[in-house]
Amino acid sequence: MKSKTPKRKSAAPRAGLLAGGNWIIDQVKIIDVYPQRGHLANIQGQSQGTGGSPYNVLVDLQQLGAPFPLAAAGMVGDDPLGREILADCQARAIATDFLAVNPKAPTSYTDVMTERQGGHRSFFHARGANALWRGEDLDFDQTRARIFHLGYLLLLDALDAADAKYGTRAARLLAAAQAAGLKTSIDVVSEDSDRFTRIVTPALKHVDYCILNEIEAGKTTGFTLRDAAGKLDTVAVRHAAGALLQCGVRELVVIHFPEGGFARTRLGGDTWQSSLKLPAAYIAGTAGAGDAFCAGVLLGLHEGWELSRCLLTGVCVAAASLADPTCTAGVKSLPAALALAKKYGFRPALADD
Repeated sequence: MKSKTPKRKSAAPRAGLLAGGNWIIDQVKIIDVYPQRGHLANIQGQSQGTGGSPYNVLVDLQQLGAPFPLAAAGMVGDDPLGREILADCQARAIATDFLAVNPKAPTSYTDVMTERQGGHRSFFHARGANALWRGEDLDFDQTRARIFHLGYLLLLDALDAADAKYGTRAARLLAAAQAAGLKTSIDVVSEDSDRFTRIVTPALKHVDYCILNEIEAGKTTGFTLRDAAGKLDTVAVRHAAGALLQCGVRELVVIHFPEGGFARTRLGGDTWQSSLKLPAAYIAGTAGAGDAFCAGVLLGLHEGWELSRCLLTGVCVAAASLADPTCTAGVKSLPAALALAKKYGFRPALADD
């Protein structure tokens, strides 16, 4: 009698988010006014919090109650701040297998100066170990995550460096993630430079979900998304999203701004969502709002929600983050974030679909 060949077990479906890039401790100072050079400002309060795209997004997702595994990738120093990050991840059940410790570089930190009136902030940043991370220790065959989120491009020196084949090392890393079966997502830091085309554009060919704010989208594509009076140009937003798709983004471009968010798919579908109509007294600080929006959208994309629900979740989580001067302490559960929409309502509609 012939022996039966055992059936191969099918691979378990992918689940979870692996986030890599900048790991930062924010030192947040509340100041009465941003001073002119050589003048004095009074520090009226101080707190410490998370910083950097992967750290903020993962913590936000954990606090929202994301029903899937969370994992970290990047580099910290062998110092008190680095150990604090590792301990925080452990306490939140965020896997740190790919979060390396470098004994020769300090953990990155940022002094965030937040003006009490309006929550506007300025950043003084020490790049530290983040500048050395190349992602070479990141083995995508050893993860079952569904999405790999990388941020911030333009603030990861080694990954922003040129690559002969892919344009940048970040593009090479994203291509490796896609080749292993993961969906890829990126975020970019807002800076006043001409580096966007050289560093961001090569990565777009290897990105499934591109999530940027209006400044970053404009800098990357060359479109001006606000008029001379500062009003959002919704036609230019559409054009910028289309240009990002033409650069190679595979599935979806999401552009967010204080007024709300906009999404365009590869198939050409557009979705708009206004932000919440929050009173000025509610806003304790705007640091981390973009990452909170990103976390809400990625939560929905992972769970297969309609784009309208993804954007609604994004603006609600962003609104939650504004209640605290740190990047993530304002974010609570998903029901608590969504309840803010019922409490405060929305700004006027941005555009007709």
